Amino acid sequence: MNGKTIHLIGICGTAMASLAGMLKSRGFAVRGSDAAAYPPMSDFLSSLEIPLAQPFDARNLSPRPDMVIVGNAISRGNPELEYVLEERLPFTSMPAVIHDEFLPGKQRLVVAGTHGKTTTTSILAWIFQVAGRNPSFLIGGIAENFGSSFAVTDGNEFILEGDEYDTAFFDKGPKFLHYFPDGVILTSVEFDHADIYRDLEAVKFAFRRLVNLVPRNGRIIAWDGSATVSECVERAFCAVERYGFGEDSQWRIVDAIYEPSKTSWKVLRQGKSWAEFEFSLAGEYNVLNATAAAALAFDYGVPVEAIREALRTFKSVKRRLEVKAEVGGVTIVDDFAHHPTAIGETLKALRVRYAGRRLWAVLEPRSNTLRRNVFQNELAKSLAVADEIVIASVFFKQTDVLKPEERLDVTVLTGQLEQAGKHARQLANADDIVATIAPEVKAGDVVAILSNGGFGGIYEKLPARIAELHKEGRG
Repeated sequence: MNGKTIHLIGICGTAMASLAGMLKSRGFAVRGSDAAAYPPMSDFLSSLEIPLAQPFDARNLSPRPDMVIVGNAISRGNPELEYVLEERLPFTSMPAVIHDEFLPGKQRLVVAGTHGKTTTTSILAWIFQVAGRNPSFLIGGIAENFGSSFAVTDGNEFILEGDEYDTAFFDKGPKFLHYFPDGVILTSVEFDHADIYRDLEAVKFAFRRLVNLVPRNGRIIAWDGSATVSECVERAFCAVERYGFGEDSQWRIVDAIYEPSKTSWKVLRQGKSWAEFEFSLAGEYNVLNATAAAALAFDYGVPVEAIREALRTFKSVKRRLEVKAEVGGVTIVDDFAHHPTAIGETLKALRVRYAGRRLWAVLEPRSNTLRRNVFQNELAKSLAVADEIVIASVFFKQTDVLKPEERLDVTVLTGQLEQAGKHARQLANADDIVATIAPEVKAGDVVAILSNGGFGGIYEKLPARIAELHKEGRG
């Protein structure tokens, strides 16, 4: 495809936007389209001077590109996809392009799992960078240490976030099956993506297929706290090393200390003292993520001194416990919410980081898992970690095939939370939420905004309104 024009349909997805940047770095003429754009990926594309057309329209494919890359969120009925099929434009998928264009000759290290992929991949890439290994990487978010979600270098390693979601409308297998990894981190395996997996067994089958791709001289670093992870790695042909808090794990975490501004812990390797680490991130789950990255990096020749320095200097990932604003004494935090387990861990981390402060959870049920009632009870338990809970209406997609009886019932959810002694409300949208809670928040409060989308601009609207009220003396 060198020197050719490439059009990406669905370019504003994090992975697709990253691929667009990778292709441009290789000298391709790149453009794309999407239904709507929102930060941080819209700003990211703008910074790369990649043209973005909105909304989807067959006219966006004029002049005719040499290749079309179809994002996995694009389905039949999309006007651009229909034009591609009718006009017989050549098309492919994002993972196929990555495999063909960027992975040959590279040692492939893949981070997979239901939770923690983005942060763990970012940590792993930063460890290799600090060690002078100059890795290529592809991350499902913008890593603050790099200011980017990707890098294409001449280094030996390519570090990838391995997504279990499907590849494209014509390839319903997981994206990570295209990467053929040498080394894998497996953080967790839970039922998720209820729109494409029928149950937990189907999810486990996908991860077993990934494990089966690792060669005998490869390596798998797997979390020790999950029976489903154990099931997925039990037939691996390569070495499997466990990490976590278990006494028998090769990489055992001990003496973790969670402080307001930093977290520190020790790691035992095969029962013997190996290293002490600290970083600025909050939460037990981030200690697990960092330990997994440290273990795989060490197995691939990175010295412990470089790992320690990388963790000490690691910042974070956009939209992962990201402080968006401090206004009127109120701290507003953005976190990419997609699953009840992740929401619970996020709120627990905020409880520790901001001990003694009133914690708000403002949720938009937007992911294909959260929009369904399959985890209704689990979601109630996760949200109950907060003091004040506000839930927006379930996000509606124009291409929605979700039946009413399958949809999350927010009225029932708020009722469950009220029964648990929590103050929970349903408000229709971001504007209603801002109008309602801005006068209620007080200095010292922490507001966690939980969504995997733009959430009606609430990230900008809420701090702006709080600032207005504060200026008027009503905050």
